[in-house]
Amino acid sequence: MIWLHFDTSFQITVKYRTMISLSQDIMVLLHEREMDRMNTEIQIEFDKVKDIWAGFAVTDYAKEEITNTHIFLNEAELRKQLRDTSDSRELLEKLGTPPLQNMSEIKEIMTIVEKGDCLSPYQLERVEKILVVVERLRDYLHRGRQFENPLAFYDENLDAVPELREEIAEQIRSEAVDDRASKALLEIRTAIMRMEENMKQKAEQIIRNNKECMADTYYTMRNGRVCVPVKKEYKFRIPGSVIDKSSTGSTFFIEPTGVAKLFEELQLLRIEEENEVYRILYTLTALVSETIPALEEDRRMIEKLDFIFSKGKLSMELDCVEPAINLDRRIVLKKARHPLMDKAINVPLDFALGEVKDTQKPEERIRGIVITGPNTGGKTVAIKTVMLNSYMAQCGLHVTCKEADICMNSNFLCDIGDGQNLTENLSTFSAHIKNVLDILKQVNRDSFVIMDELGSGTDPAEGMGIAVAILEELRKSGANYLVTTHYPEVKEYADRTEYIVNARMTFDRESLLPTYQMIIGEAGESCAFYIADRLGMPREMLQVAVEAAYGKSALDEYHFNSNANLQKTASGKIMKEKKQHINSSLSTKFQIGDSVMVYPDKKIGIVCQPVNEKGVLRVQIADRKIWINHKRVKLHVKAEELYPEGYDFSIIFDSVKNRKIKHDIERKYTQETLVYEDES
Repeated sequence: MIWLHFDTSFQITVKYRTMISLSQDIMVLLHEREMDRMNTEIQIEFDKVKDIWAGFAVTDYAKEEITNTHIFLNEAELRKQLRDTSDSRELLEKLGTPPLQNMSEIKEIMTIVEKGDCLSPYQLERVEKILVVVERLRDYLHRGRQFENPLAFYDENLDAVPELREEIAEQIRSEAVDDRASKALLEIRTAIMRMEENMKQKAEQIIRNNKECMADTYYTMRNGRVCVPVKKEYKFRIPGSVIDKSSTGSTFFIEPTGVAKLFEELQLLRIEEENEVYRILYTLTALVSETIPALEEDRRMIEKLDFIFSKGKLSMELDCVEPAINLDRRIVLKKARHPLMDKAINVPLDFALGEVKDTQKPEERIRGIVITGPNTGGKTVAIKTVMLNSYMAQCGLHVTCKEADICMNSNFLCDIGDGQNLTENLSTFSAHIKNVLDILKQVNRDSFVIMDELGSGTDPAEGMGIAVAILEELRKSGANYLVTTHYPEVKEYADRTEYIVNARMTFDRESLLPTYQMIIGEAGESCAFYIADRLGMPREMLQVAVEAAYGKSALDEYHFNSNANLQKTASGKIMKEKKQHINSSLSTKFQIGDSVMVYPDKKIGIVCQPVNEKGVLRVQIADRKIWINHKRVKLHVKAEELYPEGYDFSIIFDSVKNRKIKHDIERKYTQETLVYEDES
């Protein structure tokens, strides 16, 4: 027998590594759930509702909270959030928009104070303005108490710190310390003004007394010094320091000695002023530091109220109502609208799922609805409208309905759109199935699921079978679900299966327009044949289509009005390329060895290759060969007049090396290769 001994450190290490592994698994799972939530919000367009909602928020905190908002699973918390939304809307309707302000600056200011640094006049003014906002918000909420609105009592948590606000208002003006912030500062600044005036008067006196030496009759400021403009030739006549000179060098700017003494006294006064200003700023900063807890509570309350009031503003903007919340898996919407659709043209939807009839037991209620109807008939909009309103309600928002009773759901799962992804090599059908399988892994009796065009994207027979299998799995889960389809077999499945019911989107056959009304309890038809008939498809084609779809026996059920014929329209004609044929006389015009004149250079050359089918021949000129059109070549002397019969032209056109290789090839085996260079 072998005994294995593990020391304590090894056991701790193993346990630690196991905890890390579990933590990583949890993080991966949480990330996947977060991605699923975001994907659902995008598919049902809640992300666009969030964009509208965020536009009503003032503080960065509220905007971030809106971005991170998701469904509440705690009933008490959800009911509180809905009450807050209703209370905020009531105050908005009766008192108008509350005075709110972004709090990002005050957070930075409080951080500076906590570090022990001194606040600038600008930062102190920001504190004062925030306290003014707090005071105005307190008044706003206090006026709301007359309506016995619970939100109005938040005023008790706001402290405007009037003593601090008054101190800052008295001592800071226009982002600077006010002259009357203290008696000492007023005396110093009065002395500074008097000293600056004395310096100017002294400079003016020197200019008057030495007019002949001056380049101008006014003193000037150079580098913060009071200077007189002295002509170059008189620079030694005025005692003082040269501070600057003109660009031409003809004028020197001199600070007179008497003015310089006054400037030194001015600098001492400015140091005193700076010390007094810092004393005042540090005193005010200390007062702010003492009120940090109150300021922090004010900031927290303003950000919280901003988030709450943003929900009320959204409710008013979208003309919403507060939904009733239940735990009985019941969804009832009356005159529901999609929040992003124009209210003037949107057709309200009446919807009910999970209601208990007098003859039903709670466990026998309808859980699933199969919606059918024509394309563009509003099926997708209908299921999005139901889920989006349910999702908004569970996020503590009002819903775009006249009346609503909505159940809480543990999760919202949806499959809408083709989901095609070329980077992951997913076709429309593959993407649907992948998404559906993910949904079926997460679904439970408290889930709400919507699926669009169930089983589409593949062979109709197989797609129908898969659609039925998915519906059966959803039925077993006990979840609430809405699906859209065109398969007649799926309609039949819904008819014969308990807890599932058909619904249809109505369609006006006369106008070929959908009416966007949902009728629960009836199966719809695609109306494809009627649409094609109205759009001008010939009757013969329509009859072929009906027979192919439903058999000859179904022809009597359809009565088409179309008498149209397919009128062929003219289209572009393919033009076949015309091949050029070289004139027989041209093909014999030039022979190898002919001496020719090449234009426009008028150079003499020898024909290497006769004219080809493109009308081009090859001519050797001096030490190179060129391709040239026959129109640019004129016969000079025929080859038969220049060379004897049977003459070997390779002597002219081939290199010595190639001729030797040819000779060897004719006599014996050789590994040498003939090389012809294209010298064109």
